[in-house]
Amino acid sequence: MEDLFGSLLKSESIFKNKEVLRSSYDPETLPHREKQINELASILVPALRGETPSNVFIYGKTGTGKTAVAKYVGKELYKKGEELEKKTSFIYINCEIVDTHYRVLQNIANHFIEKWGERIPFTGWPTDEVHAKLKEMIEKSGGVVVIVLDEIDKLKGDEALYNLSRLNNELKRARVAVMGISNDLKFTEFLDPRVKSSMGEENMIFPPYNAEQLRDILQQRAEIGLKEGVLEDSVIPLCSALAAQEHGDARRALDLLRVSAEIAERQGVKISDRCVRIAQNKIELDRVKEVIKTLPIQSKLVLLSTTLGSANNSLTTGEVYDIYRELCKIGEFDSLTQRRITDLISELDMLGIVTARIISKGRYGRTRHIQLSTSREKVIEILEEDDLIEGLVDYRPKIQERLF
Repeated sequence: MEDLFGSLLKSESIFKNKEVLRSSYDPETLPHREKQINELASILVPALRGETPSNVFIYGKTGTGKTAVAKYVGKELYKKGEELEKKTSFIYINCEIVDTHYRVLQNIANHFIEKWGERIPFTGWPTDEVHAKLKEMIEKSGGVVVIVLDEIDKLKGDEALYNLSRLNNELKRARVAVMGISNDLKFTEFLDPRVKSSMGEENMIFPPYNAEQLRDILQQRAEIGLKEGVLEDSVIPLCSALAAQEHGDARRALDLLRVSAEIAERQGVKISDRCVRIAQNKIELDRVKEVIKTLPIQSKLVLLSTTLGSANNSLTTGEVYDIYRELCKIGEFDSLTQRRITDLISELDMLGIVTARIISKGRYGRTRHIQLSTSREKVIEILEEDDLIEGLVDYRPKIQERLF
């Protein structure tokens, strides 16, 4: 096995630039989002006149181009500001990563650090002091600051939004506008009324892409990211059709194309429909694995109960609960009530790990029939990675003996 990677590097890659096929890549043009680009630009154009743009909330399902459009318009706004000598700043924050009041203020303030003052540490300062420092830096910088809070619904509490919404009342030489991006259309319903009234000035809804639009997006990326002659003609239409079935998700379409290309490269073949089907299964299993790994322990016990009890048959809620209680006894876990277990089954159904169908039994009422939505062997394999669950998987014979 001498020079393991040397021999692999000698094989010719089918990619010109693999990063182009990732959803994180920011393209020069955004097909089928011209209307949204123009609408967002019309909301932000007051910044180039030295006026305060309206705050805006952008909604839409995953993979509908919300973040890409926001970044594209922000980049163009900054360029035009430079050209017109109008001071504009564009700050992007992902609230899935930066999710607390302190860290949001800290990240915004540190954007101005090269020009003004010391870097605010990751933790340790009083929040009031961070707020005062942020206000001081924005005031020194002047002009208009547009702050994008992506995945805004992941923020913990309303304090950050409340403080940002009131910044303009405290500034003299500068102005601030906030752009929130969310997959959750009902996000603002849970906001403090004071924040809601000051933040929700404009709303934009991004519709899902259809199969034809996804095909254009993939074609554009494939021309930049893949070498000529490596792609069969049917691959892009297939990736587009599969992604269109799942809410028109461009990220899903790009992942399918990229993973299909990786599979083809490893096998030394052209990218074909077969590669797409393999990629589809791989992506689905990876998604399921990530979801199961991050489940709370009680949800894992409910999932294991469903897995152990359903060889080929569906189970009722009562049967799942009986197995769950046996597992809790064996593993010495505190058991929850049947009503709470019903809620956890609904959550697993919503995540797509199990299917829970309500069946009517006439005058005997209704019951749920619960089945796994993915491979039993795969679910068990993933659950066994949890040290607390690992030993319980081997108790199926004992559980069957007690219950069946």
